[in-house]
Amino acid sequence: MIGTRILLTLALAAFLPAADRNASQILAQTAAHTAETATKAAIARVHTIDPRIHAVIALDPTALDQARAIDGKGGPRGPLYGYAILLKDNIEADGPLPTTAGSMALLDSVTHRDAPMVARLRVAGAVILGKTNLSEWANIRSNASISGWSAVGGQTRNPFALDRDPCGSSSGSAAAVAAGEVEAAIGTETDGSITCPAALNGVVGLKPTVGLVSRSRIVPISASQDTAGPITTDVATAARVLKAIAGSDHDDPATKDADSHIADYLAALKPDALKGARIGVLRFATGWSAATDKVFEQALAVLKAQGATLVDITELKDRDKIGEAEGLVLNTEFKVGLNAYLATTPPAVKSRTLADLIAFNQAHADRELGLFGQETFIKAEATKGLDDADYKKARALSLRLAGPDGIDALLAKDHLDALVCPTMPPAWKIDAANGDQIGGGGAGGLAAVAGYPHLTVPMGAVMGLPVGLSIMGPAWSEARLLGFGFAYEQAAKARVMPQFLPNIEGEAPIAPLLEPLRR
Repeated sequence: MIGTRILLTLALAAFLPAADRNASQILAQTAAHTAETATKAAIARVHTIDPRIHAVIALDPTALDQARAIDGKGGPRGPLYGYAILLKDNIEADGPLPTTAGSMALLDSVTHRDAPMVARLRVAGAVILGKTNLSEWANIRSNASISGWSAVGGQTRNPFALDRDPCGSSSGSAAAVAAGEVEAAIGTETDGSITCPAALNGVVGLKPTVGLVSRSRIVPISASQDTAGPITTDVATAARVLKAIAGSDHDDPATKDADSHIADYLAALKPDALKGARIGVLRFATGWSAATDKVFEQALAVLKAQGATLVDITELKDRDKIGEAEGLVLNTEFKVGLNAYLATTPPAVKSRTLADLIAFNQAHADRELGLFGQETFIKAEATKGLDDADYKKARALSLRLAGPDGIDALLAKDHLDALVCPTMPPAWKIDAANGDQIGGGGAGGLAAVAGYPHLTVPMGAVMGLPVGLSIMGPAWSEARLLGFGFAYEQAAKARVMPQFLPNIEGEAPIAPLLEPLRR
């Protein structure tokens, strides 16, 4: 298991600038047979690589002590032995680090408690290496935000081109995995926050069925749509991490049926998993760009060559109505959930409600509001609670359109096993003046609103920038999706490695095309 890290790091080293190769060489030169040596190597990579991309908010100073304790235990090793895992900084972990959600208001929120999902990682033998940067408050503060920016962590950068957006909100988790700092990180998603950054950073991301993984002690947005999930270098690692974190939690009612739906995700990873599968192609979710569509057609050819039958789907009725209804749902649930969460934070945290946070941001406007505002916070504060008739109507509508009348109906009509589409276009530029130029989770919004699983795997690149293939299915179909993703991954071999370019416009073959014709 640890040996694969050496191969991964050697592969990454070929793409790193000379100044960045020291971190990869540390691992390659280390006989990494213990959790301690693996953790030391991961720390060295973060110290060497991360100053370029700002993916990590903080390393846990207890990481090496954790590793030594794991090595000192007798008996069989856990399935994540030797893995140093980073957590998005809206997930609590026992130890000295605060859980900030990227906000200065939570800098003193050292809870000294593990989220149940984190406790499961520890039982599996993982070392919690530290926390990753994110879009502040998981990207719900403003519609004009810049993905990957938080007041605490600054701007996370895409390791393929440093002027490009890493997408959000699990920006740091995806960038850290893509850059080779770790093999696995945990992100969270409400709508696109795992799958978009995974795709734009050229790695694997899995948003599980809502209720498969506990959300307790994770800063909330939406009880209807929130979930944590793995962001990893490959599908097998995603399956391994999911096996560790899935399960019921008595403090999260949504997970009451989780234990009965856990599958052997690693056993589902078969090279011939696509043989005989019927796959729906969401043609209505293409068109990001001609170049993205070209890569998507190449991915479809691989699926077909592996034995899948492809069925084109050209439209989804009332798809445009989902987003408007979803907005009211998220704003309403955010206020209720956040107020409840803040009430559990340590006394040192002075902001105890959403209204307090709005006032805090205004009082610290030079840092918190210097790039964009908090109009979404203000809109959420004006909502009327979970008993509001308009909220209930919006939730029922969005759930029906995305679930029973959406994914379920599309699958049933043509007896399909899964749906595919491009996850997102290539990364756009970081734009402080205008904010994100592309938003949302693409067609993955259907899975997000319905609460269904969504896997994205690398399918190639456009001008050196990675793009992902989305694979979606019904509730609790993670094993099937991982199997499809694994079979595609093994056949396509489409992952590309980052080169940490300042920009793509300054490099061949693009740079010469931007110059005047020499005559």
